[in-house]
Amino acid sequence: MFKINISEKTGKTFKLEAEAEGLVGKELHDKINGIDITSDLTGYEFEITGASDKAGFTAMADAEGVGLKKLLLGYGKGMHIKPKGNKKKGKRPNGLRLRKTVRGKVISPAISQINLKILKAGSKKLAEIFPEQNKPKEEAKSESSA
Repeated sequence: MFKINISEKTGKTFKLEAEAEGLVGKELHDKINGIDITSDLTGYEFEITGASDKAGFTAMADAEGVGLKKLLLGYGKGMHIKPKGNKKKGKRPNGLRLRKTVRGKVISPAISQINLKILKAGSKKLAEIFPEQNKPKEEAKSESSA
């Protein structure tokens, strides 16, 4: 079961949970058809932009395979913490690199979340496919508090 986040160019993100076996074995930045995820997304084409596993380790394009790897990372994706002993706010030492655990770039059953970007839209809009996620924020807040 994957948690799938589909983002539009407008910045709106639609979320769904699907048992998409067609995604297993694909790599980051691969193009996939919407029908591989669910039949509602027929005609759509997506690009896999990112993923993370159940422990929160991000998938990186630099790491081969499906397992966990320890990579030496500079600041950026997968490494954005301040080092211990650095008391100055917002000051990051230049050239600092740390060895961090990341997941390989191949989608496996250990992955829990997959991020997708729309390359080609289908005949039906995503707002029609996911009507419950198409509410304005103020309206959604008032319903949850009631």
